[in-house]
Amino acid sequence: MNMKTRQLGEWFLAKDDPPSVNSAAQTTAAVMVSYLIAQLFRLPESYWAPIATLIVIQSTLRAALPVFVRYFAGTAVGAVLGAVMVTYFHQSVWAYGAAVFVVGLLCVALRVERSAYRYASITLAIVMLPYRSTSVPLIALHRFFEVSIGLSVGLAFVALRPKIGLGDPANTTQASSPH
Repeated sequence: MNMKTRQLGEWFLAKDDPPSVNSAAQTTAAVMVSYLIAQLFRLPESYWAPIATLIVIQSTLRAALPVFVRYFAGTAVGAVLGAVMVTYFHQSVWAYGAAVFVVGLLCVALRVERSAYRYASITLAIVMLPYRSTSVPLIALHRFFEVSIGLSVGLAFVALRPKIGLGDPANTTQASSPH
């Protein structure tokens, strides 16, 4: 086995935090619940709820709570700014670039965590870049609710994990994030 293959194996294969049947069951339940709740509210792109759930579900409560707050705040800022930008400056890559820069400056001024900036920018892209025939402010509101449902369900499952006897599927001190 060469050095590159060995390094890849060290990055990928679980040593300290392998998955378990309990964590797989809990993750499955959480993503299904978040999706069904979003569907219950007839949100048009309900798949964002389980995506957001996955961001917090694989963590300890201590690690998940700050991720929840950053993602929630970033999503809110990105949705509001995206709706405002498209309403006043129309849909364009230039308006999107300006919005990402404005959010970046805001985060610098407020000394906000980089991940909140990243989540706001992701939400800006989701709201501002695809062409849709529906009102962009309505789309922004939908994304905010879809993501908020997913984050809330994920955090609830993480908080309830010890109470329902599933233990912690993640022993890490930092939440995983696909972004």
